[in-house]
Amino acid sequence: MLRRFWVTGLMVIAIGCCVSCKQQSDSANIQIAFMADVHLSDIYADFEDSGYNGIVNPVNQKHVNIRTMKSQLHSTRIFNENYFAFRAALDDVVKRNIKYVVLPGDFSDDGQPYNVKGLSLILKAYTAAYGIQFFAITGNHDPVEPYTIEAGKVDFLGKDGKPQVIMSKEGLYEPKMPDENPVVITKDICKMGYEQIVDMMGANGFLPQESYKYWETPFSAYKYEEYNYDQAVAQSSFSKRVYSVDSLNKTLPDVSYLVEPVDGLWLLALDGNVFLPSKNDDGFTKAKLKSGGEYSNIIAYKRHLIAWVEKVARESKRLNKTLIAYSHYPMIDFYDGAAEEMKNLFGVNKMQLHRVPDEEVAELFAKAGIKIHFAGHMHLNDTGIRNYEDGSFLVNIQIPSLAGYPAAYKILTIKSSDMMDVETVKLDSVAGFNDLFPLYQQEYSYLESVQDKDIWNKDILNSQSYGDLINWHLKELVRLRFLKEDWPEDFKDFMLTSNGKSLFKYAGGEVSDTVNQYNWTGFDMIFDFYRLIDGDQLALNDIGKERINEYKTIINTHLRNNQTGVFEAGSLKSQFNEFMMIFNHLLYSEPSDVFSIDMKNGALKDLAESTQK
Repeated sequence: MLRRFWVTGLMVIAIGCCVSCKQQSDSANIQIAFMADVHLSDIYADFEDSGYNGIVNPVNQKHVNIRTMKSQLHSTRIFNENYFAFRAALDDVVKRNIKYVVLPGDFSDDGQPYNVKGLSLILKAYTAAYGIQFFAITGNHDPVEPYTIEAGKVDFLGKDGKPQVIMSKEGLYEPKMPDENPVVITKDICKMGYEQIVDMMGANGFLPQESYKYWETPFSAYKYEEYNYDQAVAQSSFSKRVYSVDSLNKTLPDVSYLVEPVDGLWLLALDGNVFLPSKNDDGFTKAKLKSGGEYSNIIAYKRHLIAWVEKVARESKRLNKTLIAYSHYPMIDFYDGAAEEMKNLFGVNKMQLHRVPDEEVAELFAKAGIKIHFAGHMHLNDTGIRNYEDGSFLVNIQIPSLAGYPAAYKILTIKSSDMMDVETVKLDSVAGFNDLFPLYQQEYSYLESVQDKDIWNKDILNSQSYGDLINWHLKELVRLRFLKEDWPEDFKDFMLTSNGKSLFKYAGGEVSDTVNQYNWTGFDMIFDFYRLIDGDQLALNDIGKERINEYKTIINTHLRNNQTGVFEAGSLKSQFNEFMMIFNHLLYSEPSDVFSIDMKNGALKDLAESTQK
């Protein structure tokens, strides 16, 4: 297959603290990059079994297979420009001389062959050129189901700015309009299962490599002292990495692994996907992802994984290894303690509240011996910590996505066995971020011609940086989707018809209409609410100190004037009160930009005083 791509981008790894003097010399001051939810689409790939090469960019004459801007602005991730962001992040890792990078899930768009192949080629190129080792684990987008399924997308950008349908099989799509572009058929857009993805990505932690000091799975039968590469290979086959689903008489894959890439460092990759078998009408057995409360699902259906984690933690202490876990899914509440108020205001099935982990998850893994866990899935920046009376603790570090606001990755620096630093790197300057804008202009012209009711704001094409583009993406996502899906109609109408001055007055404050303060709209506050959810400390500079202080004044004024907190259920005053309490939680949280972790007790210290809320 001929594949056109330009290598650059970034990724991520997990790590822990060494105990013995020798291991401290090996791992002290090691830096590790963590990159979650890359969602790579190989926009320059050619389909192997199709004559369709995509559309030609009139600016540089390159063929590309990209999704529409409309589809990007209705999704929690962008599909196209993150290709360039990935390159830029990897180049940043090279400049910092970082040699370990971890990808905690959703490294591909949807596990399609052309995307996973493209990603694998990029990783191989960086390994060959710079000696970087990559370690990946699966997310809910890779794979979508445990076994390969036919699939496709209806929202690629095609000729004349129209959508282009691309399917893996004939008959999966019926045209809706007479003037649609002809459907393209290619097997490269099916959604691969575990076995195919592991075959392509095996060198990135999924399979043992000769350079590794140690490697095992939850199903390995050997001990550390008797380890050899040939034995690891023999026990790494896909058929040996399955577990039984209780009472269903079925087995499903689990591609979790433990790897020691350098003496003293243990990286624990947990496959958090839980699939439950089902049968369709013709009796063919499939399995669907059980979404929501993912680690609670593990407790219910993958107890073998918990037993293995306990064993690994014990062994890491016995052997004086540094242990850090990573997986796709969070282990601690990522809404800064605001989940209950959010349920009251938005409803239990809104705002991705079904993904907030139960408190028992953190306690279980902390007492199993995990101290640090890196996660993705939520496309947000956050730090959560839980401490327990027996001295155990767990720090859960949420890694933002390069494909959404605030577009960042994490770097872990092991200072010593007792101290680690975490730095969050925002990507603002990205070469090529606007390369596809001429094609979006064609799309916009087409949408105008058909009077599309959900047409996107053309000002997004005036973005001056990748940071601007990602900020616009979230703003349009709020306008086009989130406000429609998540917000109670009466409270949404109240906010959208309010401004800063009227909200301050509603809270019980007094401000003259002529005073040059609170000069923002209710939508601005809603947008900043989402920026705080997704960016945490990283959103502060984007919002601005003056605006943050005005929000705090409104919140404090409301809370001072309504100390009883008793409101009629469902009333506007009750909704406003919930919103103020949620916003207040978001403004006061654990450090998530640049901070240190005391490995003796889990204490966090903010190292970015200028960004404290």
